[in-house]
Amino acid sequence: MGKVPAAVTWGLLAAWAVHDAEELATMARWTREARPWLAERYPQVPWERLEVSQRHASVAIGLMGGVVAGAAALGARTGGRSRTFQTALAGFGAHGVVHLAQAAAVRGYTPGAVTAPLVVLPFTAWAWRRLRAAGVPVRGGAATWAGLAALPLVLGGVHALAHTLTRPRPPRDAAPRP
Repeated sequence: MGKVPAAVTWGLLAAWAVHDAEELATMARWTREARPWLAERYPQVPWERLEVSQRHASVAIGLMGGVVAGAAALGARTGGRSRTFQTALAGFGAHGVVHLAQAAAVRGYTPGAVTAPLVVLPFTAWAWRRLRAAGVPVRGGAATWAGLAALPLVLGGVHALAHTLTRPRPPRDAAPRP
């Protein structure tokens, strides 16, 4: 059984950082500028609820970075055998596919669409190959699918917490509400 290089486990965090740097640089402005034509093209979507500020994007990306760092650390500690690490790796790859689908749906650029095919998908495929080459049991089945199904919940939770942390607060000297 071979050793799993740190580039596989900690590489998840590095690949995520490159990808999310693109999202950090583009998400807030893109959602603000695209909202009018998205609302016209897809009127059933509540676009006003999906627009994010730069502050919100920064906090959400930072929170997700903590999740990915934790998964990468578990992967490093277990030689890539951690179910959490493998689920995060699978989720990262699925996330890349979602970015490509979003770009196809709007027939143009969406935040993350450049690094999805250049970083996310190639890294994910390479990492899986390295895990298998090192003899690491690649977990599949119901547990992995359950973990992947939890991905929207994790993303939603990160954005909900970012919303809570970045929402405007009343001034400290304001009178309490009745």
